[in-house]
Amino acid sequence: MKITRISIWQVPLTSHTAYYMAEGKACDTVDTIVVRLDTDSEISGWGEVCPIPHYLPAYANGVLPAIRDMAAVLIGADPVGPEALMARLDAHLQGHPYAKSPIDMALWDITAKTAGLPLYALLGGRRQETLPLYHSITCVAPGEMARIAGETHAKGIRQFQVKLGADNDWQADVERLKQVREAVGDGPLVYGDWNCGANRLDAIRVGRAVAHLDIMLEQPCATIEECAQVRQATGLPLKLDESAHDTASLLKAWQAGCMDAVAIKLSKFGGITKSRAARDLCEHLGAKMCIEDTWGSDITTAALLHLGASAGHKHLMNVCDLSGYVKPRLDPSAPARNKGRIAPPQGPGLGVAPDLQVLGAPLEVMA
Repeated sequence: MKITRISIWQVPLTSHTAYYMAEGKACDTVDTIVVRLDTDSEISGWGEVCPIPHYLPAYANGVLPAIRDMAAVLIGADPVGPEALMARLDAHLQGHPYAKSPIDMALWDITAKTAGLPLYALLGGRRQETLPLYHSITCVAPGEMARIAGETHAKGIRQFQVKLGADNDWQADVERLKQVREAVGDGPLVYGDWNCGANRLDAIRVGRAVAHLDIMLEQPCATIEECAQVRQATGLPLKLDESAHDTASLLKAWQAGCMDAVAIKLSKFGGITKSRAARDLCEHLGAKMCIEDTWGSDITTAALLHLGASAGHKHLMNVCDLSGYVKPRLDPSAPARNKGRIAPPQGPGLGVAPDLQVLGAPLEVMA
């Protein structure tokens, strides 16, 4: 089998609710990049990546030029067994993991379809029938955030990510966490996420003010060292996100004592191949995982659900139904949340079939 064609689409995705984060970061309408790899065996594989502006070192308009460069390696290559071809791409183009992520995803889709198996079967087997979801709450007024939390709790969600820092007011962040905790009651997981936007002082003040409320903190500062200092000063469990992007950073965070949980985002690691290695390391270390991605629709959501389904329940904290936050849906028949949980798609490969009418004309076709 050989890859014969690469098709690329760029589709604007609009959030149902604008997401405001620290340091002026926001997620409203962003472009997702969809990739299809076609083969001479009439088996195609789908991939997707959707960088958020100003969030990570990833740029939506950088994906196409990177794939143009990688096409020299991809066209004519055997897509089955993604690890081998991804190693060749890493040698050809150093870095740019976000641009490689949709390629890696599509290779896994082809490989699983060739085997006639759902993707999770190739990633270790299905260890969970349904997966727990979290709901991300945009950083607005505390009372509005509490209202959103209460409504979502009534629909079955039991894990809540509370965005912090949009107004640079640590006392308002305390109120956000207090009011969301009150809205959902004792028991559900509540964690406050600064997306690197806090300084140590303000993060410590917030943490100490809510320490009695069973709260977890997420990535308050930009570095692992600063996050470790916040964890030590507050005594609160801590989840890393932006600082954890490869196995070396996972080990560094674990040794620093600040990785009670971590976000395994597919495009941050460079796709399913390296995210699976991160999953295995987290299970070995005993760290909880949120398996997700920066943003996206049904293709990315399907990929992360397959990886999540193959993780042990002791180590999987949650996953994210990215496609549930945006419109349009690329595959309206893809999985959706149900009472706070979600299941991976059925059928060979990723199990999704994007609607070509929704995608429109490809941005570029390489052959």
